[in-house]
Amino acid sequence: MAGERGPEGGVGRKDIEAAAVIVLFYVVLESLGVTCPILFLTGVSCAGCGMSRAWLALLRLDVAAAFRFHPLFWLPVPVAVGFLFRRRIPRKVRRVLLILVCALFLGTYIVRLLSPEDTVVVWEPTRGFLYRLLSGGGAG
Repeated sequence: MAGERGPEGGVGRKDIEAAAVIVLFYVVLESLGVTCPILFLTGVSCAGCGMSRAWLALLRLDVAAAFRFHPLFWLPVPVAVGFLFRRRIPRKVRRVLLILVCALFLGTYIVRLLSPEDTVVVWEPTRGFLYRLLSGGGAG
């Protein structure tokens, strides 16, 4: 279809539409008081837990706090740029970069889950909506 891809394989209409849907989804969730759907449903933090707080800390120019909230807070920017211009990046390079980013997030997530000093990432499945629903504990 015409207009789906940007000039020379850059950002296209479908990319912008997909981003808009994701943003809208999270705005709706935030308005309902759900800051993280995974934490809300399971009681377990996701691998990106602390990312929003890290960016808010960075906006306050508190880089140390940003790294405490999530040490990979900086990574979504280059990943987003790479995604937007993915058609210009050779497939093998994209694959290697994707594996590297996933490994970084997974490794960081595991270290944070196992660290008693980390107060951002939590493992509290009994506080999750699904547990409460299935155990008869209700939604409240």
